[in-house]
Amino acid sequence: MFRAAYLELAAKGVLRERIAAAYKLMEKCSLCPRHCGVNRLADEEGFCRSGKQAMVSSYGPHYGEERPLVGYSGSGTIFLTNCNLGCIFCQNYDISHKAQGHKVSAGHLAQYMLELQRQGCHNINFVTPTHFVPQILQALGLAVEGGLNLPLVYNCGGYESLTILQLLEGIFDIYMPDFKYADPEVAEKYSLARDYPERAKAALQEMHRQVGDLIIDSRGIAQRGLLVRHLVLPQGLAGTEEIMSFIAREVSSNTYVNMMDQYRPCFKAIGDPYLGRRITSDEYEAAVKAALRVSLYRLDGLKTIRDIL
Repeated sequence: MFRAAYLELAAKGVLRERIAAAYKLMEKCSLCPRHCGVNRLADEEGFCRSGKQAMVSSYGPHYGEERPLVGYSGSGTIFLTNCNLGCIFCQNYDISHKAQGHKVSAGHLAQYMLELQRQGCHNINFVTPTHFVPQILQALGLAVEGGLNLPLVYNCGGYESLTILQLLEGIFDIYMPDFKYADPEVAEKYSLARDYPERAKAALQEMHRQVGDLIIDSRGIAQRGLLVRHLVLPQGLAGTEEIMSFIAREVSSNTYVNMMDQYRPCFKAIGDPYLGRRITSDEYEAAVKAALRVSLYRLDGLKTIRDIL
């Protein structure tokens, strides 16, 4: 029978220690690889433009996530405001770049989690959580006291600090990172993060070490493990072949990968000479074949993949 990982840590008092350690990192903020060094406890803001309190754009059951998360009753998503990446093509740019959202206390965040559980969601899915890890952990402690027992999903951009990920061991049941780029120059140009490829590689390996391959129950619902998202970009800019090769050889050939075909020009990508168009069917087919060549067969969108084959 499934038991959420964090319940054991909460019972032993370890969760309280993790909360304190996470907040300590906000004094000279090092929650992500940018290491801005600002005192967020005093509401100083760094790259992510976030201070002491968490900010939430919206929350509710979501049916547009991956099938193992959505199940029958939806994924309980909490969309957090701002981001530690600067992607010029972000499809949620109003949230990540324009700070659409409102500040919330730990108590309110805990209530959101419990409300999503009462609505029958299969999991609690934190979207863009990296820069609000301390606040999430504090809210989790309160939610556990209120009876929370659902799996937690860490739905991030892949630009993560190993220190933070190690702090999260035993808390998140499901990691769902993006792996956006293989080329540092592309990462710098489009997300202002030249070290993105190396950070994402290290993050995926650490996440897999903690939770392993994605485990899906008899109902088709994810319980624990790693699920990787990869957005196929025009003109091969994402470096799909290199990314798939890394996942298969350095993480696990049994990794569940969502090969996403929904790229469309948004925000500052509109009119860009490289990103200013949707991907073609040939580009998506080439991406899927790149995954299959290295024996990655747990790909989301099986009907599309069968059509390609």
